[in-house]
Amino acid sequence: MNQTTAVKAANPAFTVYPILFAISTVHLLNDTMQSAIPALFPVLRESLLLSYGQIGWISFAMNMTASVFQPLVGLYSDVRPRPYILPLGVCFTLAGIIMLAFAPSYAFILLAVTSIGLGSSVFHPESSRVAYLAAGPRRGLAQSIFQVGGNIGASLGPIMSALIFIPLGQTSVAWFALAAVAAIVIQFYVARWYGGQDLKPRKPRATGSAVAGGGAAQPKSRLSRGKVMLAITVLVLLLFSKNVYSISISTFYSFFLMDHYGVAKETAQWYIFAFLAAAAVGTFFGGPMADRYGRRNIIWVSILGTAPFSLLLPYANLFWSGVLVVIAGFIMSSAFSIIVVYAQELLPGKVGLVSGLFFGLSFGLGGLGSAVLGNFADQAGILFIMQICSLLPLIGLLAVLLPKDEALKQQEATS
Repeated sequence: MNQTTAVKAANPAFTVYPILFAISTVHLLNDTMQSAIPALFPVLRESLLLSYGQIGWISFAMNMTASVFQPLVGLYSDVRPRPYILPLGVCFTLAGIIMLAFAPSYAFILLAVTSIGLGSSVFHPESSRVAYLAAGPRRGLAQSIFQVGGNIGASLGPIMSALIFIPLGQTSVAWFALAAVAAIVIQFYVARWYGGQDLKPRKPRATGSAVAGGGAAQPKSRLSRGKVMLAITVLVLLLFSKNVYSISISTFYSFFLMDHYGVAKETAQWYIFAFLAAAAVGTFFGGPMADRYGRRNIIWVSILGTAPFSLLLPYANLFWSGVLVVIAGFIMSSAFSIIVVYAQELLPGKVGLVSGLFFGLSFGLGGLGSAVLGNFADQAGILFIMQICSLLPLIGLLAVLLPKDEALKQQEATS
């Protein structure tokens, strides 16, 4: 394979939609299985007499496992890609689902969710890398297609809680083993395409002016190491804002509705579904808008634009609380896929590491947030948690420190 062919194989000039939709479908199945965990919380709270703190530690166990291992998987895949690790990762999720369905104690539940976390640690960075390879010129759109599957899967958790888990109990989770088997089959198809790509790191290409002059290419402008580190730090803080706020809604908002408004636990799950469904829709729009209007602009709008609605939410009546949580979910959800693409372009050549790092941070911050918020809720009450978390989108002000998209393109071109 000559150099030109290798470049085209690794970065096709067209978007490979069948592969994007395949990994999005697996993301849907994977996150549907993951969403079974918070969907079970109302059932486990009663059957095992769990405190808010213990519920937070269940989420912590799964998310921190994924957080620790995802950057390692991403770093390894940059050096030595292993396409067939994709179906292997789902096998850990399958084992965790079966254990969760029949877990007799709190300790066994922690073991089950840890296994699910291991599955996610393999799935997310490698699948995000596949999305990058299949994106062609539409990287924002590709990450949005990949991410929207996961958000749809996550949004199904409250419906499963209301219609399946609460009426049928914990053992009904076992049916989701069928989703894991379907995901494994699709991952073999994706791995086959993935293995056919040229996955070796590309060498920097000389520019036309450099070739003409017979000398080395001179980059127009390259972000300094300090600016890159500042941008990465800002992205991590924005991710913290988004994920901790999202986890406060998906984990504790149902309890807030039950305790503050007297809503039945089945009804409360429909509010969570509305939030997560709005997030899925917002994710789909975020990537294409970033491709058109700029990554930095949409990151700014996505995080900071949530603040007016999040600040009002704890003080609204039941009706307006539902309206505000849907709007907040729609606006904030578009941020993650754009943050991942922005970071990939900020650190070109490290797609696996960046994907693993940011997916890992996403899980880690969510897990840590669950544990801390759960313990605070036991001490200060659920209303206090909603009030504190409503301030988190204000961190979006830091987006002003991110380099503009023009600098990002030059950074990638000169690497």
